[in-house]
Amino acid sequence: MAVPIKILGFGGSFRKGSYSKAILNAAKELAPKDSVIEIFDIKDIPLFNQDHEATPPESVSMFKKKIKDADAILISTPEYNYSIPGYLKNAIDWVSRPYGDNSFEGKPVALMSSSGGMLGGSRAQYHLRQAFVFLNIHPINRPEVIIPSVHEKLDANGKLIDPMTKEKITELITALSEWSRQLKK
Repeated sequence: MAVPIKILGFGGSFRKGSYSKAILNAAKELAPKDSVIEIFDIKDIPLFNQDHEATPPESVSMFKKKIKDADAILISTPEYNYSIPGYLKNAIDWVSRPYGDNSFEGKPVALMSSSGGMLGGSRAQYHLRQAFVFLNIHPINRPEVIIPSVHEKLDANGKLIDPMTKEKITELITALSEWSRQLKK
């Protein structure tokens, strides 16, 4: 059997009961046998300050190392004001700096988004994809995991119960694992 693909998942929101974190947890449970997902909480990453990029805070150094050690990246995001949350962009900015030390360089990445609305965070995904060009990472294009009315797909404890959403997340993680293996060749 091949060595499992190590996937680092992050994103979500800081809100207790975050839908995006619930989706990350579901992905961890649904990951195929050839993949392992570790979830990193970005809540302790301070606001980016270029004066400190050469000697980042410990939380940033740890995050950079986890990304570099991972075979692939999984980002789960809500949509705030038609875009990604500021704290997610902030974490990405830290990890891609200083120039020449971009932890994302060449990594395969998959996206998931969710919202209580009908578009499921699709606009946030498209904004992240724009940033991916500069980050020089390799996104999975399909399947797209965009989860509208997410609150209807979780039980009272925040566990994913919707079979179609589970199927799409499983397809996404499988595609990410396969893409990771192809890029390693």
